[in-house]
Amino acid sequence: MADSILVTGGAGFIGSHIVEQLLADGKTVFIVDDLSTGRLDNLAAVREHPDLHLIVDSITNWPMMNDTVEQVDQVIHLAAAVGVRKIIDEPVETITTNVRGTEIVLDCCHSYGTPLYAASTSEIYGKAGVALHEEHDRIMGSTSHRRWAYACTKVLDEFLALAYHHSKGLPVVIGRFFNTVGPRQAGTWGMVLPTFVTQALNGEPITVYGTGEQMRSFCHVNDSIRAVLGLMETDEAIGQVYNIGNEHEITMMELAEKVKEKAGSKSEIVLVSYEEAYGEGFEDMERRQPDTTKIRGLLGWETEYTMDDIIDDVIGYYRPVLAG
Repeated sequence: MADSILVTGGAGFIGSHIVEQLLADGKTVFIVDDLSTGRLDNLAAVREHPDLHLIVDSITNWPMMNDTVEQVDQVIHLAAAVGVRKIIDEPVETITTNVRGTEIVLDCCHSYGTPLYAASTSEIYGKAGVALHEEHDRIMGSTSHRRWAYACTKVLDEFLALAYHHSKGLPVVIGRFFNTVGPRQAGTWGMVLPTFVTQALNGEPITVYGTGEQMRSFCHVNDSIRAVLGLMETDEAIGQVYNIGNEHEITMMELAEKVKEKAGSKSEIVLVSYEEAYGEGFEDMERRQPDTTKIRGLLGWETEYTMDDIIDDVIGYYRPVLAG
């Protein structure tokens, strides 16, 4: 693997974990993060590390990005506007950051022939839901529903990244995260597990949207970063797209009940309609399960954390935080 690596969005939830691992591996790490969803607190353990270089700025600043990419051997591009709530509340920022930002990252990497990992998302599958493999057809909702804006920006990012690979020879690998969760993830923008955990620990009602029967799969951040770094070290991954997730599914009601039990909480579990939570016309999908055959075949990668492990880790993170 390269000696110097740029992590865009490196002060974010996933990014900060990757940064810690890279520094532990002896790498020189550059971060570009505008702190719109990332937090300096996420980097508390490594903030003073001599091999860490933090730039608080937007990836849409082309001159800065060009200067930074010139100094590194690889780029891990995680920076994006994420979260259902943010997508609905700030649609222009979502689209601009995700499309224009990725275009700039790709252009800068092409200028120097810098290998790139581009983070994508299970959202690109839209309403398709079961055993989703990388070539699975996508089913998107209407453009009148802002909920699908993020998904469409990431689809365009993937097309653009693959175009740079096929037309310009840029070494690119794309990973689609399926609900990566763990310590440091915030519920601010609609992430379900930290929301349930903080509600349970605070003794507040645990709010389950819709019927509670919709199913999701969750992947611990440590499993996800093993996948990312493994893909970056494997030449056979270049020009390919890989799902990164846990194939085990759980309903949202089961998740709420597990969180309540493990937190020792007396919180009431209440159902909230999507309309009440996000406004009229909001669309969601009943299932979104990854097929991880492709990455398992390439890397021998398997998830190591169970759902119980994941919940325990998130509760263990938030209990002292909320206790103040």
